Amino acid sequence: MKRLWLCVMATNCIVALTPAAHARSAYDGSWDLLFVTQSGDCDPSYNFTVNVFNGVVTHPNLVKFRGHVARSGAVRASVTVHEKYAAGTGRLSNTTGRGTWRGHSGSAQCLGYWTAQRN
Repeated sequence: MKRLWLCVMATNCIVALTPAAHARSAYDGSWDLLFVTQSGDCDPSYNFTVNVFNGVVTHPNLVKFRGHVARSGAVRASVTVHEKYAAGTGRLSNTTGRGTWRGHSGSAQCLGYWTAQRN
């Protein structure tokens, strides 16, 4: 009985320590983004670069940045920097992307569009 219990525990430990397999996303890589304000009293445009890895969108210097790209290319993301917040949706293709965003800078409500270009 002890031997069976030890075998089960060892198997559970190995399974728990084995990293999950992740399929690469077709959109993995570095993307340059341009956000353009069409309405509201926010900055006219914002530029920055994000990375996509396994469908997760990240930015190395923005802690409050969340994003995901589905297999279909559909994108959802949000970012908070101090008193500024924006959330957007859209779609990526192999080399480009586009969508819309909505947010605020302080008390100013804003909306606009974004474009993406793969590096």
